[in-house]
Amino acid sequence: MVEDKELQDEMEVMEGLEGEEMSFEELLKDYEQGGFELKRNDVVEGTIVQVNPDSVVVDVGYKSEGVIPIREFADENGEINVKVGDVYDVLFGGGESDSGLIVLSKEKADRQKIWNSLEEGAVVEGKIISRIKGGLSVDIGVNAFLPGSQVDLRPVRNLDKVIGESFEFKIIKLNKRRGNIVLSRRVLLETERESQRGETLKTLEENQVVEGVVKNLTDYGAFIDLGGIDGLLHITDMSWGRVKHPSDILAVGDKINVKVLKFDKEKERVSLGLKQIAPDPWLDVQAKYPVEGKVTGKVVSLTDYGAFIELEEGVEGLIHVSEMSWTKRVKHPNKVLNIGDEVESVVLALDTENRRISLGLKQVEPNPWDVIGEKFPIGTIIEGQVKNITDFGIFVGVDEGIDGLVHISDLSWTKRIKHPSEAYKKGDLVKAVVLNIDRENERFSLGLKQLASDPWETVPTRYAPGTIVSGVVTSVTDFGIFLELEEGIEGLVHVSELSKEKIDAPKEFAAVGDTLEAAVLQVDTVDRKIALSIKNIDEQKEKAEVNEFMGAQKSATSNLGDLLQGAMGRKSDD
Repeated sequence: MVEDKELQDEMEVMEGLEGEEMSFEELLKDYEQGGFELKRNDVVEGTIVQVNPDSVVVDVGYKSEGVIPIREFADENGEINVKVGDVYDVLFGGGESDSGLIVLSKEKADRQKIWNSLEEGAVVEGKIISRIKGGLSVDIGVNAFLPGSQVDLRPVRNLDKVIGESFEFKIIKLNKRRGNIVLSRRVLLETERESQRGETLKTLEENQVVEGVVKNLTDYGAFIDLGGIDGLLHITDMSWGRVKHPSDILAVGDKINVKVLKFDKEKERVSLGLKQIAPDPWLDVQAKYPVEGKVTGKVVSLTDYGAFIELEEGVEGLIHVSEMSWTKRVKHPNKVLNIGDEVESVVLALDTENRRISLGLKQVEPNPWDVIGEKFPIGTIIEGQVKNITDFGIFVGVDEGIDGLVHISDLSWTKRIKHPSEAYKKGDLVKAVVLNIDRENERFSLGLKQLASDPWETVPTRYAPGTIVSGVVTSVTDFGIFLELEEGIEGLVHVSELSKEKIDAPKEFAAVGDTLEAAVLQVDTVDRKIALSIKNIDEQKEKAEVNEFMGAQKSATSNLGDLLQGAMGRKSDD
């Protein structure tokens, strides 16, 4: 049967020669090639005669059949739906496989057809598949190059954003010999924009609400594409409230409705407003937020001087840092509040003209200074921890959030304390007496020395002038020597009271730690000073010795007289 078919084919070929004489060699060659000559890169029609797991056998009418990898028949979803009898255009790659079948390709045939259909200036649809040097690679059936400058009307900073997107492109350069195709999307957008621009200019009017697309963001506003013409939406016209940056409420590509505030047809300048679409919320603020009324809002911003609270969209109030706590010294609002917190506050003042609302956080709770005087009347003894130490005193915790100050002068009646840290440290538990409460200036004064009586009250009676005392040298200066008579009480022996002999160097007279006797000259309770004299002791001792001697002499004389008088009496009796 096969031989009969081949013979019949041969006869048909010979009949097609229409009487032309051919040599036997030519007839044999024509027979071996299946009746026609197949050249490399020829595209011919082929019929599938066999489907294998990894390949497809195709009959193209040649002396031998061809083979194509089955993967070339996969559709966009990767599925392969091919069967015997299907007809496809295929490309002859030249040569034969190891099995003697000619090498064919469906993919190359498809690309060849696409290349044949392309021409410069044509509009094609394609999908951006990857980023390459200088631009993007686009699949339009064959790979084409899209320069970065031709992606959009404005330069696109992040080209990765458009990978995977499908658009229409215009072929601006085509070289089939080299296989180069250059595309432009920008050209099509410009044409479309110019068309839209004309229509927009015809219909655009002031006070009109129109839809636009956010095209670009700057620090001062946003440019909105109204359809071929851009309008500026200034940052101050975005919201009735405060906007730090346009990106806080808008993003490139957003579709928004805006109101045309101004339109200059000659210069083609358009000023837009977003907040003007909604009514001004400040029109009824006075009625909604009366002074001394409590309000609730969200913390939207923190600064060094306070926190801004959004009461409603477009209406914000300020809680100044000084209005955050009755008792604590708040250095920064973030010590008390965080952005996003819901807080309750009290309206302190309202300035609708300047769109300002002053709020108070501490006013939500009673002022502890209003009742502190009743809780701790003057003279009350309190106990608390040392919270802080300064050059001028120590702060002691009295009540929650309220510290009392013990001034350095109220630490001790007698001790000379140069710095409070010499005697106290943070965390020490101390007792103190309430001395004074200044409600207006929020000051609470305490005293430690007042827990005991002032020893200087009895000093004049205990150290009367002329009293001989003994003390330890605590300091030697050029003008005299200080003696500690008892804990915290010192007296000064002036250089002139050291000795009858003139002494210019007290340091040669005594040293720190020596014990000396002195006589009290004078007591000054106001300045808390005791004047002492060593010279006076010597004088008193000499006087005492004289008095003692004179007393002895007088006693001796008295005794002699008594003896003489007695003798005379006895003689008289005789």
